[in-house]
Amino acid sequence: MLVNESPLTEAEEGVVSSAIGCGISVHKELGPGFREFIYEEAYCLELAARQMRFERQKRIAVRFKDWLIPGQKIDLVVEGIVLVEIKAVPRLRPLHRQQVVSYLKTTGLRVGLLLNFNVPLLKAGIRRVVL
Repeated sequence: MLVNESPLTEAEEGVVSSAIGCGISVHKELGPGFREFIYEEAYCLELAARQMRFERQKRIAVRFKDWLIPGQKIDLVVEGIVLVEIKAVPRLRPLHRQQVVSYLKTTGLRVGLLLNFNVPLLKAGIRRVVL
């Protein structure tokens, strides 16, 4: 794959870019140090201000063999395209990425963003996951 080649469509890339922009806006205003729910609330306010559709604390059912197990929630789905998992942790760990991968597989979505707001610059706290 070429450096600028993406497995996502141009429209999907646009939503990803806008979702990242919302995160950067929130981080510029608040900085690090708050709890996750504060960043989630601010992020939703920023999405709404940009007139972007989102589902917050979306409930999903996890398939286990022939059963569906209810009770799992994901932080956000933006424009029905991008799963967003918000963190405020000292550092992202492989388990956080795997959490996003599991959520993507369960929802059928192709792209997820892991946003860790507990960093000096949000750029260092962004992980993009594409299936």
